[in-house]
Order: sequence, then structure tokens, then C-alpha cells
Amino acid sequence: MPSTSPSTTAPTTATVLPGRVAPEPALTSPHAYDAGLLLLRLALGLTMAAHGSQKLFGWFGGGGLDGTGQFFTMSGYPAGDAMAVVAGLTETFGGLALAVGLLTPLAAAAILGTMVNALAVTWGGGFFAPKGSEYELLLTAGAAALALTGPGRYAVDRFLPVLRAHRLAYGAAAVVVGLVTAGVILLLRK
Repeated sequence: MPSTSPSTTAPTTATVLPGRVAPEPALTSPHAYDAGLLLLRLALGLTMAAHGSQKLFGWFGGGGLDGTGQFFTMSGYPAGDAMAVVAGLTETFGGLALAVGLLTPLAAAAILGTMVNALAVTWGGGFFAPKGSEYELLLTAGAAALALTGPGRYAVDRFLPVLRAHRLAYGAAAVVVGLVTAGVILLLRK
């Protein structure tokens, strides 16, 4: 008895017009990419949200606004307390937005800008932890990668008409915004 369900395998032969190349079958499910992007968004976003809550509330052994403000002042930033609030809010809300895939290019730009400043502070201490910049560099690259690739299917952005279909231009513009904003803040640093 013949099956009534659709076939899940590709046909073994394809009709190819002269002068054209036959398309190769997909080797990986698009859902695999989306699951990988979800994992990257969750890891990077929740890590950044936790760092932001250290700055804002002193959670997870953080310095809170006072301790973080003193750190910013010692690192050469003007108005250390204000910078602590900005960094804490950017990391917390940017990280949470990245984790759920909400306005992903902008959330990634926020993380990117913050991490470029963190790189500037840790630069010169070598590459490897505890004094190096490997951690900050990895977070910066992850944020830039998510800005360029988009959030994948498992994201709130899929429900927003403008961001439903991610465009490379959105990601590239977000990376530029993050880098320019970071540059402006670094110009204020002594």
C-alpha cells in the first residue's frame, strides 16, 4: 500500500538545464543554526545582565553603584557614579534584550560599546586572565557576531514586522553605532 505522507528525502536525480549547476542539498537544518544562536544569545545576554546587576545592585559580589563608580573614576572616566549607572543599565537591559532576542541589533550594539570600553581598561595586562583581556574580547566578538547574524528564529524579533527578516545592513549599522558610541566615551577618558 503506498504511503500518503510526504517524502522527507530529496530525490536521487534532479533535472538540470544545460549550462546550469544542480543545487546541493542542505546539509544542516536551519533549526540547528537557530538553536545555536539561541544558546549564544542566552549565554552572552545573561552573562552581561548579571554583570550589570553587579554594578547596579551589588549582586553576585559586585561593588554596587558606589564601588563601580569609584572603579570608573580610578580608570580615568569622568563622573564615575554616572558612568556606573550607564554601564549597569546598558549591561543589564542590553543583556536581557539580547537573551530574549528583542531588538537584537541594538542590544548587541549596547553590549559591544560597553565591552570596547572594558577592553580599553584591561588592555595592556596581557591576553590571558586574570589581568588580560581575553574575556572582554570574547564578549565583544560575540556581541558583534550576534549583531551581524541576527537572533535566529527563536527570538522576540520574529514578531516585530521590521526585524522579522534580519538584514546584514541592520547588523552592520548596529556595529558602527556601538563602535562610535564607545569611541565617544573613550574620548572622555583621561
